[in-house]
Amino acid sequence: MTSLLYRAAVRWLPPLALAAGLAHGWPAWATAPVAAPGNTQAARYYEDALSRYDKRDLAGAILQLKNALQIDRNLLQVHVLLGQALLAQGDAAAAEVSFSEALRLGVDRAEVVVPLAQALMAQGKQADVLNQPRLALAGLRPPVQAALLLQRAAAASDLGDGVQALRAIEQSRALVPSADAWVAEVAVRLRARQLAEAGAAADRALALAPTAAAAHYQKGAVLQLQGDLAGALAAHERALQLDPAHIEARVARIGLRLDQQRDADARADLVELQRLSPREPRGAYLRALLAERAGDLPAAHTALRQVTDLIDPVPLDYIRHRPQLLMLNGLAHFGLGEREKAKPYLELLQRLQGASPASKLLAQIHLDEGNTDRAVLLLEAHLKAQPADAQAMTLLAGAQMARGQHARAAELMQAALAVQDNAEVRTALGLSLLGSGQPAGAVAELEAALKKDPRQLRAAVSLVGLYLRERQDAKALALAESLVRQQPRQAGLLNLLGTARLRSGQADAARQAFEQAVQLDARLMPAQINLARLDAQAGRLDAAAKRLAELIGREERNVDAMLEMAALARRQQRPAEVQRWLEKAAAAAPAAEVRPGLALVDLHLQAGRPDAALEPLRKLGAKAPQNLAVLLADARVRLLLADTAAARNTLATATRVANFDAPVQVEIASLQLAAGHPEGADYSLQKALSGQPDHLPALALQAELSLRRGELAQAEQQARAITQKAPRRAIGYSLQADVAMARRQPAAALELYRRAHQTEPSTDTAIRLFSALGSQPDGARLALPVLEQWVKVQPQDLAARRALADGQARAGRYAAARASYESLVQQAPADGRALNNLANVLLKLNDPGALAVAERALALRPTDADVIDTAGWAAFRAGQADRALQLLRDARLRAPDNPDIRFHLATVLAQGGRRAEARDEVEAALKAHAAFDSVAQAQALRESLQ
Repeated sequence: MTSLLYRAAVRWLPPLALAAGLAHGWPAWATAPVAAPGNTQAARYYEDALSRYDKRDLAGAILQLKNALQIDRNLLQVHVLLGQALLAQGDAAAAEVSFSEALRLGVDRAEVVVPLAQALMAQGKQADVLNQPRLALAGLRPPVQAALLLQRAAAASDLGDGVQALRAIEQSRALVPSADAWVAEVAVRLRARQLAEAGAAADRALALAPTAAAAHYQKGAVLQLQGDLAGALAAHERALQLDPAHIEARVARIGLRLDQQRDADARADLVELQRLSPREPRGAYLRALLAERAGDLPAAHTALRQVTDLIDPVPLDYIRHRPQLLMLNGLAHFGLGEREKAKPYLELLQRLQGASPASKLLAQIHLDEGNTDRAVLLLEAHLKAQPADAQAMTLLAGAQMARGQHARAAELMQAALAVQDNAEVRTALGLSLLGSGQPAGAVAELEAALKKDPRQLRAAVSLVGLYLRERQDAKALALAESLVRQQPRQAGLLNLLGTARLRSGQADAARQAFEQAVQLDARLMPAQINLARLDAQAGRLDAAAKRLAELIGREERNVDAMLEMAALARRQQRPAEVQRWLEKAAAAAPAAEVRPGLALVDLHLQAGRPDAALEPLRKLGAKAPQNLAVLLADARVRLLLADTAAARNTLATATRVANFDAPVQVEIASLQLAAGHPEGADYSLQKALSGQPDHLPALALQAELSLRRGELAQAEQQARAITQKAPRRAIGYSLQADVAMARRQPAAALELYRRAHQTEPSTDTAIRLFSALGSQPDGARLALPVLEQWVKVQPQDLAARRALADGQARAGRYAAARASYESLVQQAPADGRALNNLANVLLKLNDPGALAVAERALALRPTDADVIDTAGWAAFRAGQADRALQLLRDARLRAPDNPDIRFHLATVLAQGGRRAEARDEVEAALKAHAAFDSVAQAQALRESLQ
């Protein structure tokens, strides 16, 4: 996007007029240095400075002039030349001081008024150019008046007064008929979008001065805006033939050569531009574009940083009337990911120019900030002025999707494709479809974009991610390898390749790619973190910790590295360290970064501490009260705490914030059902379907809602409608099966579950089929092979492996369950639930390792009553009665209604001779629950205690 916007900006914006003589110029006598009488040594300094100035050694000239002033502060000619050198170097404020001092010392105004006017304009003091008495026209010779009037015209144009600007140009032309006035008029006409008048003025300038480089440049600027790029290029080349040092023509030619994909020619031009003007920010930006095209992102980043280093120190008032500088710094900060820094420059440009490429960048920033309404206003206003701007249509479509207006978004995308069916538009459409929860459509559009233009980096990178998400690992790997072959020096692509290799089981090759990425760009955080993850997976925990510590040492508020430190501590089963790193990350996180806080919430939930999750949620709510992820996390915690009223209130806010975002509204509806609020769920689903009428998850949950209400006929009708809409998707068949189960028709349900799994095999369909088979006579024999086969094909599917392990344990196949749980724990070593279940299986097998596993689970979930119970029972079985009693009393207080916990506690109490207390506990267990896992043993214990 950035490159496209820059090229549009080059065509649309008027030229810069910052340094002496750049755009309008003034007569040669106005810049001629004054002779230098006075002190001999000071005069020698002055002469050397003059020689350096003529050779464009501005730094050397300024140094020598300052040496002269050290000898004599009153040397008039030194102040004049110093002002000119400072202005040429871009130090307008210091130049104004020098010219003012020259005026104080008595220089003739005619010698400095024109460069003084430019120094003022370069500082954003356009009003001073029009109003300052020392820049009055009276008393000046006609040629000086004419030149000063052209500066006044530029100032008036900057201030938006085109009428006054043209009047000043007419006055200048009346005093001294010259090409300069016609050249100045071109810039004013272009700013007013008067292209025909600008072209006529350029022709008049060329008629008067056919060998004037400035006239040819302005003609080229007109042709460029009229879309005649060949004519524009010829005009700029003629300007450079006449004056090879013409900066504006060279910048324009580089932009045109970039448009023509003539990168080698553009690069040669850029080398010359940098030689002529090393501190030219446009040169740095163009270098960034070329580096980006070559896949050298570190070089592009460095060049963009040079742009901001050049422009940021300049007070905003200095450049508020300089569209290209505003655009350049806005683009540079945007490209560096510094959206907040980009915003003031782009907002100033927007106020200055109205509908311009800045509208699109600003809209993107507002979208990133969640300010969708503001983005829509900007883009709609821009499209009124530029109705055929396909890029703006695409952005507006994305904004409308963010608001849930998917029908409007689809219209815009079709309009964009009608205007410009190219790879970039296809890419944007694909990304929009991806964002709206339509991965299949996204894949089709992104693949079409790549077919049109294999260099579409965004399309390719997104497609790799989609392939990985859809478990098409071979496709992801092939595409990532192709990208790296095209751009072997782009560190980000090497990191992507490493990720694809890792998913394909090629750990060593993945490490090689990550290491190559780091060699190219040591600051590439994802690659460094991926290497740390590989170290951790290989058991090199110290190496992983060292790498992450180095990252944090270089950047102490590095949230990503802290989150990985937390993950490493979780792998080492050090929950206190996990919490410490997550708290540090949360404290370091900027306002918009909620991941550490949400991770803290998850940590407390995994440890069975929903009450402890309230504090990080409170902090998250304070800094991101409208963040949907925070709202949904809050609702889940409230549900775990049985505070359904608070959960409903939070979900009502979430429903409003989510607007018509169908995927989010479906998630909200699911939570509302959990909160016992079917009316709220129904409302959320209606909003989801208003935004996206064919959104299958919303239609499916609507059918499930009907099923829960007992409206079986309606549920069946809705399920059949889903099947008709999407016959190649499983959800319709699964819902019909659910209806059949509700009608007590297990055979029909089983057949539908089979069809769902055959149509679209997935974790969900496999588990549903497994559950349905398990309810049949001899269910374990029938059901377990379904998940055994699925896990064999999908070994990374933790949900299916967990369901398989649980099923094996329920069926009494403890050896098989042990193997499944061990595989699960190997893949997810911080899964306290899996460790707890493994410990229970080991207890069934009388394996002495049960206690160690139970203690590991307890370290991860120290407040979970079930986990505490397992650890206590394992301690008892290992002969540690005191430890067992301590743990089981704790569990009993946390879950007094759990009969197994009370039975375990009764057993330990009975062995310790505390028969009365043991009798009370076992009686409570049997009285409250007629059937539980240990009911037979509990009954036997009660008999023994009579």
